[in-house]
Amino acid sequence: MSLYVIGDLHLCKGNSGKSMSIFSGWDDYQERIESNWLKVVEPEDTIVLAGDISWGMSLQEAEEDFRFIDRLPGTKIILKGNHDYWWTTMNKMENFLSSEGFSTIKILHNNHYRYGDYGICGTRGWVNMPGETQDEKVLRREVQRLETSIKSALSEDLTPLVFMHYPPVFASNFNYDILEILYRYGIGECYYGHIHGRSAHELCLTNTYDGINFHLISGDYLQFIPEKVI
Repeated sequence: MSLYVIGDLHLCKGNSGKSMSIFSGWDDYQERIESNWLKVVEPEDTIVLAGDISWGMSLQEAEEDFRFIDRLPGTKIILKGNHDYWWTTMNKMENFLSSEGFSTIKILHNNHYRYGDYGICGTRGWVNMPGETQDEKVLRREVQRLETSIKSALSEDLTPLVFMHYPPVFASNFNYDILEILYRYGIGECYYGHIHGRSAHELCLTNTYDGINFHLISGDYLQFIPEKVI
C-alpha cells in the first residue's frame, strides 16, 4: 500500500476543445496519464490529485473525466485548482459522486484523510505569481482552509502532509500568509502543482527551504507519472 500524488491532469474527456495537447510536452497526455497510472498505482494505493483536474465547467460537464478517474486503480483524494470551474459546495460534490457511483473519489476541503500515521491535508492556496492579481479576501479564506485542514489532522495525532495547487514560493515571490501557517504547525512536506513549462519549472522550489521539503508535482513536470510520497 502506497501514497502517490500528481497535479494538473487537465482532463477533457467530455470537452475535447480544451485539450492541453497544443502545448509543448503535453502530446497524448491523457493517454500517458492512463498508461503510467496503470503501471504505478495498485488498487490498494491512495493518490492525491492536486487541482486542475477537469476542464468541465460544471459537474455534469466533468462527468466523463470523473468516470475516467474512478475507473483507474486506487483511492483518489482531490483538491481544487484554479481551473476547476466545476467545483461547488461539499454537499453538492459528494451527492454527485454518490449518485454517479464514483466510489473511489474523495474531496479534500476543510478536512483531512488518514493515511497510516499521516494526515492528508491541503487546499487550493492562492496566487503569488507575477502578473496575477491577489484577492485578499480569497487569500484569507484559503489560509483558513489550510489551517482547518491541518488542525483536523493534528486533532487525531497525525503528522500532516500538505498538498496544494498554488506554490507557496515561486521564483522570488513568497506567499507569506500561507508560509506562516506551514511554519506555525511545523509542516515538513509540501506538494504543489500549477506551474507548467520547462523554463517555469526551473524557477520552482524542489528542495528544502526553511525546514520544509517542497515538491513540484505538476503533471508535465512529472512526465505524467504519479510520484510516490510514502
